[in-house]
Amino acid sequence: QVQLVESGGGSVQPGDSLRLSCAYSGRSFTTSALGWFRQAPGKEREFVAHISWRSGTISYADSVKGRFTISRNNANNMVYLQMNDLKPEDTAVYYCAARGSLTGSVSTTDYPYWGQGTQVTVSS
Repeated sequence: QVQLVESGGGSVQPGDSLRLSCAYSGRSFTTSALGWFRQAPGKEREFVAHISWRSGTISYADSVKGRFTISRNNANNMVYLQMNDLKPEDTAVYYCAARGSLTGSVSTTDYPYWGQGTQVTVSS
């Protein structure tokens, strides 16, 4: 009933920028909170950022604060992650997630809907 499709990943050098996009289809996008998570090889999936249904509440992991920006466009059912000043430690598969709640969460278990992920590699 809900599908999420990420795009925009790639291989970049340290200091570069990337913009990830996530297309949402299905029920109630405008009343769903969205999140971005990432998973590096051999590590657990971790919270990156989340945004509430009207963008009134936004939260970031400390590791990306000041460098990443999450946003959403409720007119076209899209959520974005602008990533600036990328570092090698940002290398991971990035996932878009949705939950049927007005506010986001930092916990992966609070999101029932996930995209397939998009690879981001930061290397010199």
